[in-house]
Amino acid sequence: MTSSELWTRATAERYDTEEAEASSPAALGPALDFLAGLAGDGRALEFAIGTGRVGIPLRERGVPVVGIELSEHMAAVLRRKVDEETLPVTIGDMATTVVPGRFALVYLVYNTITNLLTQDEQVECFRNAARHLEPGGRFLIELGVPPLRLLPPGQVAVPFDVSERHLGFDTFDLVEQVLVSHHFTLEDGRYRRDDSRHRYAWPAELDLMARLAGLEPERRVADWDGTPFTQDSTKHVSVWRKPPA
Repeated sequence: MTSSELWTRATAERYDTEEAEASSPAALGPALDFLAGLAGDGRALEFAIGTGRVGIPLRERGVPVVGIELSEHMAAVLRRKVDEETLPVTIGDMATTVVPGRFALVYLVYNTITNLLTQDEQVECFRNAARHLEPGGRFLIELGVPPLRLLPPGQVAVPFDVSERHLGFDTFDLVEQVLVSHHFTLEDGRYRRDDSRHRYAWPAELDLMARLAGLEPERRVADWDGTPFTQDSTKHVSVWRKPPA
């Protein structure tokens, strides 16, 4: 079992439309270049593959991709695009589900490790990645840096999108290290509200999780284009390596 909240059928059906900008070739190109470079001639395993936003175009780049996905509804949308033989997907959680074989790359993008709502589960996610890696293989995570510097005393909310059709803000439980993302999306003259819980983690905390899993830090940048990571970076792409046998 996992603490992750399950994506519903309704959410899965509208996911690709709502993430169309993030799925465009211009947006995805640098990420696919980065991932394909790490995978080389080997296979890649995507934790929380969802509807295949990244996994399918990476497969089209020539990288054999396998996926793990908790939501059957998200996986069903993926399956309309590509068959099981081309891109196998196992239904299960990313902290404990095991698939056959070893991989040159295991990756987890778009802040998805925060769907695991406890530190223990996030640690197990790193261990599960290490379990699937071949010696010398790499584990990659794309994750935002918690925007706590934007919280003045007494404030618990930070807006992340204020646009014509969408209002989004995060509220923070600083003790439990949990944030709730609130979305108000305009549809047919009315706002639809969606909320999701996430456990945020700092880069240094992830490095410790990696060490517990027997992985070594290799690279951390601020974005897929290789921009250096600094104290002002709002996200990071981090890579850890399994030592050679």
